Amino acid sequence: MASEKKKSKAKHTLKEVKTLGQQLLSSRTYVNNLPLLLTFVSPNFPPQYVLESLLSLQSFFTTLLPSLSSYSLKNTKKTSEEDDAELIYRTWLRSKFDDLVRLLIDLLFSEQADEALRQFVLDSLMEFVKVGNGGRFHSALYHRLLHTILHSSTPVDLVLDLLLSKYFKYIDVRYFTHISLAKLAKTLESKDNPDDKTKTADGDDESHSRASMDLCIHKIHYIMSHVPPLEVAKENSDYEMWSGSEFLSKKGETEAQNNNNNGLSAANISKKMKLKFTKAWISFLRLPLPVDIYKEVLISLHQAVIPYISNPIMLCDFLTRSYDIGGVVSVMALSSLFILMTQHGLEYPNFYEKLYALLLPSVFMAKHRAKFFQLLDTCLKSTLLPAYLAAAFTKKLSRLSLSVPPSGAVVIIALIHNLLRRHPSINCLVHRENDNENAADNSDVKGENARNANDSRTGSGTSAENLCVDHFNNEESNPAKSNALKSSLWEIDTLRHHYCPPVSRFVDSLKNDLTIRDKTTEVNIKDFSSSSYSTIFGEELRRRVKQVPLAFYKATPSLLFSDDFTGWTFKYEESKGSKSEENGCSPAKRQRM
Repeated sequence: MASEKKKSKAKHTLKEVKTLGQQLLSSRTYVNNLPLLLTFVSPNFPPQYVLESLLSLQSFFTTLLPSLSSYSLKNTKKTSEEDDAELIYRTWLRSKFDDLVRLLIDLLFSEQADEALRQFVLDSLMEFVKVGNGGRFHSALYHRLLHTILHSSTPVDLVLDLLLSKYFKYIDVRYFTHISLAKLAKTLESKDNPDDKTKTADGDDESHSRASMDLCIHKIHYIMSHVPPLEVAKENSDYEMWSGSEFLSKKGETEAQNNNNNGLSAANISKKMKLKFTKAWISFLRLPLPVDIYKEVLISLHQAVIPYISNPIMLCDFLTRSYDIGGVVSVMALSSLFILMTQHGLEYPNFYEKLYALLLPSVFMAKHRAKFFQLLDTCLKSTLLPAYLAAAFTKKLSRLSLSVPPSGAVVIIALIHNLLRRHPSINCLVHRENDNENAADNSDVKGENARNANDSRTGSGTSAENLCVDHFNNEESNPAKSNALKSSLWEIDTLRHHYCPPVSRFVDSLKNDLTIRDKTTEVNIKDFSSSSYSTIFGEELRRRVKQVPLAFYKATPSLLFSDDFTGWTFKYEESKGSKSEENGCSPAKRQRM
């Protein structure tokens, strides 16, 4: 390879390459310079040679592409009435253009090419995409470029960054990006289908195929997540396009649109873009997503996809399946599922039961716990929530406060504070009188025999009902059967003696807020949802503490204890010299001991 490179350098100098290009552009007589210039489009040549040949080839083909025949044989038949020599010539030019595209794609993903050259190659390809289809957007060439990006074994970070930064601002590039990604996702889905898989005895082949598919899925997600969202359509808004205004219309519709002088309205563009955006995302979500991509999709779905999709209900299968998984995945799916329920009319009867099942100690250590607590507070905000349901969530959170870190206890206190303010029907949980005493005052059903039977069972002079029994069933997964309304929030009272000062202070503020409801408002959960040991410690350091009473002495005390506890002193009596003094102990101290 190196010898061929040296021979090529010796055969043609850089000046000769430039001359070949100038001759090709000057006259049709020098068209035979085209194959020779194509040989320099290779990473084996220095970048100067490649750049000079590409400049000439790009200028040559850019002017000819709108008039050249397309790949299909149908368009070739349209020019069959022309002279045979002209047809052969144009067909030959088209084949050379195909060779140039192949060489450019190989050079773009070559590790031997430097960064500046690869950037110029990408610009050349996009120029061909711009006018390659008879002056229109060449979707087949653009699809080939994306297909190579996804299946390339070499790093494509540079190519992706250049493509996203320079060309994704054009509306037609985004449009055909969604179309191509939807096709590529369907192809990957068919490969993952067990019916289409070829059974191989070697397990390494299957693992390699799985790793290759995961890499493709990562690239698809990276591209789709970096496509700028479509702005809200306005009457007088003009979208910047790469190839032309007819990219969304069919060839038969172009003439009619030009006659009406209307073109494509902003509303029409927005509508068609939404359809392609929806199709691309639905096809992507059907793929076997890796765990990291699965979590990233759930996190951003409610902000990056749902507002721009044509029919958000199409996502309900993916979200309900994710919500039923449980654990952290359910926590991350909660945002999007809640939006579908509240804004798009999705019916999910077991929503609150699933949400109740997510209240576990592990959720207070999850990475996305802050968003979960905010959504939990929002889901329990409706005043139409049944009393048993509000009581069940309140009691479940109260019980969790005994086993979570101080940051979790602070969030729980804030959530319970809001629940008690929103639902006055569960205020009985704050202070509950002895049920046995009320029953004795209001009913005479229970006689002396029943009390004696209870006394004999308990072995004491008090009945079993007088004992402090919590009727709440913490192990019950159904909030309707948890008996929360028969319980009380004794756990919150326990937090008044919590070892962490912010927790005990917050409980005291909760008590004051419940007594003076008119002068207080709900707590913003966002202020507490992201707290941790470090944030609590930092707040305590920044907290301005009032002056506390200290013991001041006018003189340094000589006794460790008060005067009534004689015998312990800080000074030794020098007058009494004895062995005890040598040992560091006074006679009085020895006597006391």
